[in-house]
Formats: sequence, structure tokens, C-alpha cells
Amino acid sequence: MLQRILQLNDVKDDSLFLWGPRQTGKSTLLKTLFPEVPYYDLLKSEEYTKYKLKPSLLREECEMLDAGSVVIIDEVQKIPALLDEVHWLIVNCDIHFILCGSSARKLRREGANLLGGRALRKTMHPLVSAEIPDFDIDKAVNGGMLPRHYLVANPQKRLQAYIGDYLQQEIIAEALVRNLDSFTRFMEVAALSDGEMVNYTKIASECGVSSKTVKEYFAILDETLVGFSVPAYSKVVKRRVQVSPKFYYFDVGVANYLLRRSNLKRGTAEYGHAFEHLIIQEIVAYLDYSESDKKLSFWHTQNNAYEVDAVIGDAEVAIEIKSSESVNSSHLKGLKAFKEEHPDCRLVVVSLDEKPRMLNGVEIWPVAKFLEKLWNNQIINKGFFYEVCENFNFDGDDEWYFYCWCGARNRCGAGVE
Repeated sequence: MLQRILQLNDVKDDSLFLWGPRQTGKSTLLKTLFPEVPYYDLLKSEEYTKYKLKPSLLREECEMLDAGSVVIIDEVQKIPALLDEVHWLIVNCDIHFILCGSSARKLRREGANLLGGRALRKTMHPLVSAEIPDFDIDKAVNGGMLPRHYLVANPQKRLQAYIGDYLQQEIIAEALVRNLDSFTRFMEVAALSDGEMVNYTKIASECGVSSKTVKEYFAILDETLVGFSVPAYSKVVKRRVQVSPKFYYFDVGVANYLLRRSNLKRGTAEYGHAFEHLIIQEIVAYLDYSESDKKLSFWHTQNNAYEVDAVIGDAEVAIEIKSSESVNSSHLKGLKAFKEEHPDCRLVVVSLDEKPRMLNGVEIWPVAKFLEKLWNNQIINKGFFYEVCENFNFDGDDEWYFYCWCGARNRCGAGVE
């Protein structure tokens, strides 16, 4: 069994909401971490019926538990009324709850009790590279990182079933849209914009609905955790920048299925798009699991001359994602332009290069090494420049040149061109 990074140790002191898209492994994680605690599974029809008819039964049962006990309610959004009982038990009996589900949207729509800040929010993501021994980048790029999909040779049928399950259980069951056909068409068109800046008018035209409806559809994807938006880095120094967000499906395998992409090969544009999506997916999960206060954004100038795929925090790290096996100077234009406006920013390229190297002041990291460094807190972390010197085996002048860039400018007066 794969060991997940998310451990939920906060439940010792607080109650938790655990949200995450379907099949990310929430229930498996909970049963693994808490095998002995009371577990209410509302997917079971008999349990759903029992507590739907009499929500107070939860309170009557949990009042028998010791203070500090942990109780899990899976698919809690199916019976919003249970949250009033949960609230009472937290306040009066010091019971700690883990409230699990695929989305809080239904609870908000029905005005359910969200516990007034008495429960921390946690999000479960698909698998990440650090959780998989012998991680295979090509397999991940093609099939995505949902456990049921990554762990099989051909995930296409499971992806098809996944999309059908999402439409059936999240959209039809909760009556989130009036016209399922237009929403299904929207999901396919939105996939064409995956990793691109959102143009609501263009998408509306292709779907045959209004721009307002398209915005509502994007909100549904976001609130049911099936997609997420990355905002533009909007601080203007010299160049005017775009402000429209980018959209990504939560898992690259889902985007691949909707775009009918399969058997992606290195060197193709389709592989490059999926490769970028996967790295963004990993960065999003890292920032969430590490509880970082740094935000992810991207940078794109209004004249379309320059772009940076990922900007971390207040221009602390700028990351360009290239599926090239040999990054060259032409791949660095966006990073160099960004550096002109933010001279203290660290510049990184993630690529399919064989070995790490320094090119014109930009760190080039092979994807496996980048992901290892990311999850070891060595990419989005101050002080890394000094440590990274030990990971490069340069000789002679190259070694001294790199050392100067890492922080010894005053000793030799060298800079990086």
C-alpha cells in the first residue's frame, strides 16, 4: 500500500473537514490511519437512511464516547443536518470529528452548519511523485495520478467511468445544472483551455451558452474540486501583464480523457501540455500539504511576448516547464524578462534534461530531480542557493562562477549574464 503524505495529525487537537475529488483515496487513508475509531459511512444505504430519518441518533451514540475521541463521518455532505449534531458534540463533549466528502458545495447551497471555524479544512489530492516508489513520469503524464488510474497499465476505461460517475453523482444528483448536455460539452471545451488563460466569451460561443453560464460552470468545477484556477501575477513593474486566470483540471488524466489524448510521446506538443499540467498539479499539492503561505500564480505580458508558467509567492521563485530533453537559451526568454523586473527572483526550469546544470544563471533541473527537491522543501524554500552548490559537480572556473552566483558576489564581483 502506498504511504500518503497527508497524515491528519491535527485531529488530536481539532476537528477536520477532509475534502477531495472522488477516488483520490480519502476513505482508504482514513481507514488506514484510524482503523479503530467509530466510522459512519453514508454511502451505505442503511446508514444513510437511519441518520437521514433521525440525525439526533448521532448525538445519542457519540455522547457515550470519552472526551477527545475521534469520529469519522464519510460523505458528510449527503446529510447536512448531521452538522448541527456534530457542532453540539464538539462544544459539549469534546469529540473530534473528521468530516469527509467530495465537495462542500451542497452544504453551502443548503445553508448547512459549517461549524463556525471549529473545524480545520484539509484537501486530499491525487497521488504525488513523492508517494510512489519508482515514479514513472511518462505513465503519470498519460494516465494521471488518481490511484485507481496510475496503478493500472491502461486507465482509459476507468477514466471514462470516472467522468460518468462525476456527472451522475455530483451534477445530476445535486441538480447543479439544468442542461446536462451543455455542461458535458462545456467540460470538453474547458479541456481545450486546460493550462491556458480563460476566455469566457470564446468558450460560451463554442458551447452555445452565455458567458454568465460559463462562469457558473467553471464555479461548479472549482467547488466540486474537479478543476482549479491559477491567478495571474499582477504586479506591474515595466511590462503590462494579462490578468485572466488559467484553468486546470485537478488531474492531468482527466484532461487527457476529455481531450481524447492517449499514448502521448515525448517530443510532441500534446506531451508538452500534459507534462506542464502534471508539474503544476504537483506544485499545487506541495503548497497545500506543506501548508505554505506562498501563492502560485503565472506571468504573461499583454503583448504575448513573455510568459512564465509558475511564480511562487511574491516573485520568490519563477519556474518554466519544458518537456525538452535539451533546454537552450531560447527557452529562457520569459524567465530572463521576469528577472529584469524582479532581480531577486530565483529562476528554475523543469525539463527532461539528463543532468542538472546552470545555463545563463538559470537552474535546469531534470524532472525527477526537481520533484525530489520540491518534496524535500528545497525548491520553494529560502536558503537553498547555498545548499545546491553541493549538488553540482563543476570543475575549475565553472564551480567558482556558480559559487559567486550563490551569494559570494562581493568576493569576486561576478554576476550572471
